[in-house]
Amino acid sequence: MSTDKGMDKIPTSKVQRAAKIIGTSAKVGGNYVKYFAKKTINPSLSKDDLHSDNANDIYKSLSELKGSALKVAQMMSMDNNVLPQAYQDKFSLAQYNAPALSFPLIQKTFMQQMGKKPHELFDSFSKEAIHAASIGQVHEARKGELHLAVKIQYPGVADAISSDLKLVKPLAAQLLNVKGSDIKLYMDEVEAKLIEETDYELELQRSSEIAAACSSLKGLRFPTYYPEFSNKRILTMDWIEGEMLPEFLAKKPSQALKNELGQALWDFYLYQMKIIRKVHADPHPGNFIVDKENNLCVLDFGCVKEIPTEFFDNYFQLLKPGVFEDTERLYSLYYKLDFFRKDDSPETIEFLKEVYHEMISLLSKPFYSTSFDFSDKTYFNQIYTMGEGFSNNKTFRKMNNARGSKDAIYVMRTFFGLYSLLHLLEAEVQLNYTLD
Repeated sequence: MSTDKGMDKIPTSKVQRAAKIIGTSAKVGGNYVKYFAKKTINPSLSKDDLHSDNANDIYKSLSELKGSALKVAQMMSMDNNVLPQAYQDKFSLAQYNAPALSFPLIQKTFMQQMGKKPHELFDSFSKEAIHAASIGQVHEARKGELHLAVKIQYPGVADAISSDLKLVKPLAAQLLNVKGSDIKLYMDEVEAKLIEETDYELELQRSSEIAAACSSLKGLRFPTYYPEFSNKRILTMDWIEGEMLPEFLAKKPSQALKNELGQALWDFYLYQMKIIRKVHADPHPGNFIVDKENNLCVLDFGCVKEIPTEFFDNYFQLLKPGVFEDTERLYSLYYKLDFFRKDDSPETIEFLKEVYHEMISLLSKPFYSTSFDFSDKTYFNQIYTMGEGFSNNKTFRKMNNARGSKDAIYVMRTFFGLYSLLHLLEAEVQLNYTLD
């Protein structure tokens, strides 16, 4: 829950938002100058303080902007080893603990969107946000016998997506060490998903569709949504009493219960990917609650990735055992998925072949047997070590270009988010689904 009075305003004009991001870039540049000045005196100086200063400055500015700029930070925090730990720790606050807006600003937003103040529409409405993230914040409300969660989108977020991403792109390219021209394809995909994520009417529709499609799965619970109290920028659903995963795990539940929740999570995601070909693509701890009956409650269907058939057929072939035994077939998949490029030199292809072999072998390991123990620290240490190795590999960094199909962005994000949640739960799960 937000404990302060909240933010009284958000920069909404292009000039204001551009000034904020440009100012942040200048601070990052200044931090580098200070770092290199100190390093001339102390050559053994690490980059830990530099990363911490940059993470604090960037997060402070993006949290004041809200919206797509902060969402990009949230996304990067979910991808372990894309950024140093200082960035991951700071940016992860955007998942459900970002600075909230003040109640007067929320009232103004409510009047603009619903034509009424919150207390004119509901019998009661909390003045403080219960949760605040990158796109909007949640308040608790009651209407008759209904106990409700009301998600309110930050003002100006939807209108600023395109201009924000154009401004954030150079900063993201700098942090990720990718050329601006190569990151455009991926920013276009992110932009398309963010535009969808700010459309709460679309979220209401998708949440209802996926909840209905997954209704037969054991151990899951979905809130009911209320169109009469919702529109494009305000979304109202059942309030679900329960605990977020970190709070739930702090009470040290039994291994059997953690396995049950992990199995529900695994089945939910594999069923979406394999059967309905659209997936809740925002798997972070802030989007799941464990209720009093120990059901896993799924929240926030703003980010849903529809998986094209051609991409599914090619991508999931890579996760099957024995894929590396047929080099011709493997290379064909790499070209179809844009892992290889037509202008790659033989040396580049040989180098990337080894990189992809390591990445795919680790990602696909849970699919190689009938069950997998996600509490295995050795497995996750291998993933973290691999990420560190790539970030420090001079050949990899010199390539300075992005690889892979744009459709892989949210599918990979979903897999790594899923694996991280299962590791958090220390769950052992049964595969239950083949990739045929």
